[in-house]
Amino acid sequence: MDEGRVNPAMRLEHQGISGLGRIYYNQIEPALVSAAVQRGEGTLGLGGAFLCETGHFTGRSPKDKFVVRGPSVEGSIWWENNAPMTPAAFDLLYADMLAHMQGRDYFVQDLYAGADPIHRVDVRMVSELAWHGLFIRHLLRRPERAELDSFFPDWTVINCPSFKADPARHGCRSETVIALNFDAKLILIANTAYAGENKKAVFTLLNYLLPEKGVMAMHCSANHAIGNPVDTAVFFGLSGTGKTTLSADPSRTLIGDDEHGWSDRGTFNFEGGCYAKTIHLSAQAEPEIFATTHRFATVVENMVYDPETLALDFADDSLTANTRCAYPLGYISNASTTGLGGHPKHVVMLTCDAFGVLPPIARLSPAQAMYHFLSGFTSKVAGTERGVTEPQPTFSTCFGAPFMPRRPEVYGKLLEEKIAKHGATCWLVNTGWTGGAYGVGQRMPIKATRALLAAALDGSLNTATFRKDANFGFEVPVAMTGVDDALLDPRQTWGQASDYDAQARKLVAMFAANFAQYLPFIDDDVKAAAI
Repeated sequence: MDEGRVNPAMRLEHQGISGLGRIYYNQIEPALVSAAVQRGEGTLGLGGAFLCETGHFTGRSPKDKFVVRGPSVEGSIWWENNAPMTPAAFDLLYADMLAHMQGRDYFVQDLYAGADPIHRVDVRMVSELAWHGLFIRHLLRRPERAELDSFFPDWTVINCPSFKADPARHGCRSETVIALNFDAKLILIANTAYAGENKKAVFTLLNYLLPEKGVMAMHCSANHAIGNPVDTAVFFGLSGTGKTTLSADPSRTLIGDDEHGWSDRGTFNFEGGCYAKTIHLSAQAEPEIFATTHRFATVVENMVYDPETLALDFADDSLTANTRCAYPLGYISNASTTGLGGHPKHVVMLTCDAFGVLPPIARLSPAQAMYHFLSGFTSKVAGTERGVTEPQPTFSTCFGAPFMPRRPEVYGKLLEEKIAKHGATCWLVNTGWTGGAYGVGQRMPIKATRALLAAALDGSLNTATFRKDANFGFEVPVAMTGVDDALLDPRQTWGQASDYDAQARKLVAMFAANFAQYLPFIDDDVKAAAI
């Protein structure tokens, strides 16, 4: 057994986990990379990056995620969105998993979820794969070595890809399972090597715990003006909508790329690293993210590479379109060292509109912001979830329904209160299609998106002339220097205006049908903003 750096009163046996093989506590990056290579989990790539494949599962398995229906959460979980598991089934799953783990080696990482020490959750990750330990060490926040001597986990996550669940015995859907038990403060992950399940399980946990403290948990990236944390912006959006790309603006300081909280003290990153998509990643368009793929200990997931030269192929999606890299925030030169920001001055909602109807940017009233936040309209992009091979229009409430344990109105009300209290300006940004729907039109030019966002964040866009959108009622700029006027009016980009009108009516009807489920739970001003 390798003791490593660990609280002597908090080894695994103190948690009732015994009979394992060697346990590697809190190894740092060189040891984890070395172990992963020696164990045949992957290959050392250029610059010392770790190249690996996740096998059959190259994306999340949201239908295999369960919440244990225990007494403390019975009345507070959004059960329509979170599949229940009985306590008895979970206990069997845990016992069977522990039996399977006997004699096997495991890697333990004791980490912080949350940059704000007042609101953070101390999480112990127990991983069967050494590179999973490396991954989560990047993605969560690393205590100082001396802090490990007194580290006591609030929650424990056990990830065992080699264990297959039994649906009949364990009350799950398949051999793959992600089960959260709020009474036991334990998360079990089995039969998937996709590392994203680790971070999203912790995000789901925080999404339940933090609202009780008046903290808004957000599926968003965040940045602030250089040298001015008070000038903070947050970017909501599902994977593939541009959260990582658009927040990594070299003219601003990056707080984080995916998960944040908004407390009475301001904005704070849940994580200590980034998990960026690499398909078609360009050294010209995104030089710093591109550079991380050739840095020591970066985890490069499911990318095809030349077996002789180890050169990565950024265009090859034969394994999955969901190719990714995971790296610590410190690998980005303009990243925040604290993970903290002020109260957001700008709330940006990113959508990937596969219908080609929405403009590249629109200014929202607070009520309209709540409407679009609860709607969460976007398109699932290829590879992010199993079975998604092309963009699929969808409504994912709060821009993160798979990670929302509570009802959407809980998050919507919190966000509404914080926007009102701190006077944030709200924007809807479409990074999807223009000139037609998916298959006919083109993706929104990233250069135009960046120019419009920069103008929104520095305040110059507020001086533009705006028109009222005929379909959604929000305000759209008529013109901006450096951006094609036609792009700002999507109807002009279509070959036939009548085709655009028909598509817009279809999308409006979809919004209305989806939003009907929230009408009994929302305030009158948000109802008035509903289409």
